[in-house]
Amino acid sequence: MSQTALNLIAIAIFLMTMTSLLGPIFHIPPVVPAAVTFGILSLATVDTLSWNSRGVSLLLDLFASAEQRQRIICHEAGHFLTAYFLGIPITGYTLTAWEVLKQGQLGRGGVSFDTKSLTAKPFEFEKMRLTLERLCTVWMAGIAAEKIAYGNAQGGAEDRQQLKQALMMAGLPEVGYSQKERWAQLQATNLLTRHQESYQALIEAMEQRASVEECYAVIQQHCDADSDKLIANQF
Repeated sequence: MSQTALNLIAIAIFLMTMTSLLGPIFHIPPVVPAAVTFGILSLATVDTLSWNSRGVSLLLDLFASAEQRQRIICHEAGHFLTAYFLGIPITGYTLTAWEVLKQGQLGRGGVSFDTKSLTAKPFEFEKMRLTLERLCTVWMAGIAAEKIAYGNAQGGAEDRQQLKQALMMAGLPEVGYSQKERWAQLQATNLLTRHQESYQALIEAMEQRASVEECYAVIQQHCDADSDKLIANQF
């Protein structure tokens, strides 16, 4: 079950507990909180199995705080900026479950990439290794961005899962996953720290839902493109 579904279950349990405590005061029959909780849990299960948890995500979006929304933008801007400097084409981005639904996408959205152009030919092992390292850095950039801004990361579970799946497909032993994750997060942290001005400008652009091309232009306006593009050659 997805994290959003688990969050909804936690909310249902909390509501049931509070209703049970306040029920005698407001004369609420005991069957009411039980029925409501059962209904919420049933909907969460159906949503997870048949609608990819989009219903839960939409509901949680309604109750997201301003800080949570800002964290999401901070997280996704980290992915965006890192992908830009590492030469990974960006095809779009979404910042809320409603935007994901309107675009007809599956999953929880975020920054989407065109990885087909990065595919190496058979036996080009070095290119495959470099491409994987670039992608790992981009996947960990959201977590790195949150830690820079807030000191901790609340998101990133799906990013870590993507990284582990890619490493598994590449044949890396499982004992090396944590080391590669830390390495990629460090690379992302260094890049974001080096380009704070561009990063802050990108956040403002994404808050206004600027297009990918407009976001590219914002980044270029706040950095020396000729020197900064050389970062990609380190991978």
